[in-house]
Amino acid sequence: MTGLSRRRRLAAVAVIALAAVTGSACSSSSGDGPGDGGAYLVWDPYPQFAADSEWVALLKKCGTSAGAASVERTGYDTTDLTNKALLAAQQGNSPDVLIVDNPVISTLAEAGALTTTDDNKLDVSAMAPNLLGAGQSAGKTYGVPIGANTLALYYNKDLLAAAGVDPASIKDWPSLTAALTTVKAKGKKGITFSAIGTEEGSFQFLPWFWGSGAQLTSLDSPQAVSALTLWTDWLKQGLAPNSVINNTQTTSWQEFATGDFAFAENGTWQLANAEKLGFSYGTIAIPASAGGPAPAPTGGEFVSIPVQKKTDRYETSQKIVACLTNADNLLTTDTTLSYVAPVAAVQDRQAADPKLKVWVEAVRAAKGRTGDNLGTKYPKISESLWTAVQSALSGGKTPKDALTAAQAATR
Repeated sequence: MTGLSRRRRLAAVAVIALAAVTGSACSSSSGDGPGDGGAYLVWDPYPQFAADSEWVALLKKCGTSAGAASVERTGYDTTDLTNKALLAAQQGNSPDVLIVDNPVISTLAEAGALTTTDDNKLDVSAMAPNLLGAGQSAGKTYGVPIGANTLALYYNKDLLAAAGVDPASIKDWPSLTAALTTVKAKGKKGITFSAIGTEEGSFQFLPWFWGSGAQLTSLDSPQAVSALTLWTDWLKQGLAPNSVINNTQTTSWQEFATGDFAFAENGTWQLANAEKLGFSYGTIAIPASAGGPAPAPTGGEFVSIPVQKKTDRYETSQKIVACLTNADNLLTTDTTLSYVAPVAAVQDRQAADPKLKVWVEAVRAAKGRTGDNLGTKYPKISESLWTAVQSALSGGKTPKDALTAAQAATR
């Protein structure tokens, strides 16, 4: 790719990304590029970690071991970071190391903003293929996963025991629906989840969509219709509340925390809150239609090395990334972030904790949203999907008609 064509692509992608986000975007200043005097810049989406946190200490430790004079780290909100990274690449002052949400990788890669692992010599051979797939585009790999979160079903042990429901009996959609029906007959509520008209809604629907055998390239398949019909029927039968139409993952959790619901679909990021519940809880994998764990979407970030004018910086950047993603550091980092590690050996260590075992199994069955070579096509597909879910759950269209319209909108 020539310098001129790369700049044009960066400009085009930056405009698209900025137009898709409400609110002000951060522009890059001349002082935001690679630091002088050997300082290496790291941008991440963890603004919650202060300068004295273990995360920042690890960054500095890795910088020292890589031979960098210093590491200058800045944490941004996820949306701001995406826009910032695109604009910095366009202006030629990208950070040395960039940590971004995994669906963003394909956007940056298509814009020509990231080096490939062939270019930067990062070793990804130990990474789980299903997690690595989120950072791949057109046969190239553009970073290393630092960890993953995903979805499972939390359940209220006390409520299920009182209803006579054994969570181990839930293996597929019919057995889950039967459990919800039993709970409702006992005067309690079945399941809560997030079906809001945003990426959160698509994220929560995907395990059921993929668990039916559907593919994102065919939103109106019979399998896809069966998944949306499952959710629609739950609302019609009172097994799930109408509030799911507007629920975020946070408000859905708040409903579960009342103790009135048997189940809640939510993620690893709620583990700390789960320990504060006023009742005993457990977790099971989201079942696929015919049994077994459904593929759930992966959340989590990739560590990547942006394109630099000074290519001699890549060697040190590679050492920093390799340090951040080695097995011992991954365990520490992923414990801090409530993530499951992307390396099987570290996952095995995490699975030794009974409370993490289900999450490790869920991540092993998970898949990236931009996988299957969807790349930058995914955002449009996702919007069509959440629009269909909203339409069907609100009664505006049948599941079949809603998904037929969704498929047409992706063309």
